[in-house]
Amino acid sequence: MSKMVYRNRFKGTSMRLPQRDYRRAGGYFLTFCTKDRECFFGDVVNGVMALSTIGHIAKRYWQEIPDHCENVRIDEYVVMPNHLHGILVIERRLDTPFVEAFPPFVEAFHGTPLQKGASLSQAMSAISPKRGSLSVIVRSYKSSVTRWCRQNGYSRFAWQPRFYEHVIRADGSIDYIRRYIVNNPRNWERDRNHTRKISPPTKSPPIT
Repeated sequence: MSKMVYRNRFKGTSMRLPQRDYRRAGGYFLTFCTKDRECFFGDVVNGVMALSTIGHIAKRYWQEIPDHCENVRIDEYVVMPNHLHGILVIERRLDTPFVEAFPPFVEAFHGTPLQKGASLSQAMSAISPKRGSLSVIVRSYKSSVTRWCRQNGYSRFAWQPRFYEHVIRADGSIDYIRRYIVNNPRNWERDRNHTRKISPPTKSPPIT
């Protein structure tokens, strides 16, 4: 698989195919960046990612997506200092109702504060099953991380608008993408998203 696929992955423009039904079964390689590439999620130390408090939340909410999306599972992923790479697999077409992973910001959490340490499931319990798509899952995931930050004193946190996605084809490319994700921390110094900006503290304990 050519590395040209990733050349424009962080420019904030979508690579969505006009005729693609993003409820179809299949694998999707996704990337989300923080606003201005600010390192809210932590830092890479000796080739290993050290997550900040926000980084732990971003990781935990990503891991919880299958708990709320019946036919979706996560594959390889990594939370980097200012972006997240992950593979989401839709195991069958999302035509049947399912609970949205993290419903949109205003609708999902209006009057439903999510306190530090609380499980996202508590905020999800009152949400009715709905149909959805890849964009709904991503938008809702990003909104939920933002909401947690607003409620827990990290008001400066923000995502870059939109996200990058690549439809993984049945040509063995998923193995290349998995390696790319796994090797991201050790390649951080050469990453185009690397920034010298001061990041938030990176040694905060994980939220339990």
